Amino acid sequence: MDKFTTLTGVAAPLPMLNVDTDMIIPKQHLKTIKRTGLGAVLFEELRFTLDGTEIPDFVLNRSPYRDAHILVTGDNFGCGSSREHAPWALLDFGIRCIVAPSFADIFFNNCFKNGILPIALPAAQVEVLTADAQNPDTATLTVDLPAQTMRRANGETLAFEVDAFRKNCLLNGLDDISLTLQHEAAIAAFEQRQRQQKPWLWTSAIA
Repeated sequence: MDKFTTLTGVAAPLPMLNVDTDMIIPKQHLKTIKRTGLGAVLFEELRFTLDGTEIPDFVLNRSPYRDAHILVTGDNFGCGSSREHAPWALLDFGIRCIVAPSFADIFFNNCFKNGILPIALPAAQVEVLTADAQNPDTATLTVDLPAQTMRRANGETLAFEVDAFRKNCLLNGLDDISLTLQHEAAIAAFEQRQRQQKPWLWTSAIA
């Protein structure tokens, strides 16, 4: 997983409440186990007509938001089913940070496990950032994870909270597998002891 330290990028405004995971990535695209290629169908039913034509009014179909790395959105983002394809699609599109007043719990956890920083802020602050994002001239936002601040285009900074363990994982690019591999030496030592103490566990059951 890529490390997350500081991020400066265009913030796309999506002032919608209760954006669910089926809206983020429709169910027909859940058959793949690959994490790549899903950005093309992110928000598919909002971005495209049935024949695949872009809907010009949707924010991610407009400049400069086609290249957005930050999403500013509404309450309860990521609700619905627990599909991990939702953060996969956002990440594949280029979104590394999502700002909202609140998130669905499972989606929130899945973001951290995939290198996306979800930031919960008071609704009044999200409204300010949404207004910034709606103007292309002020849509650029800088997120500083070590300092836990966001800097608006006018220079004002907003502080945010993040769990220390999750912060460390993002800063160091540690997903669940990487965290386990940090204990690789201890795991190997345990296996060696077990081979000696309980060799039958390491013997094939097939004669």
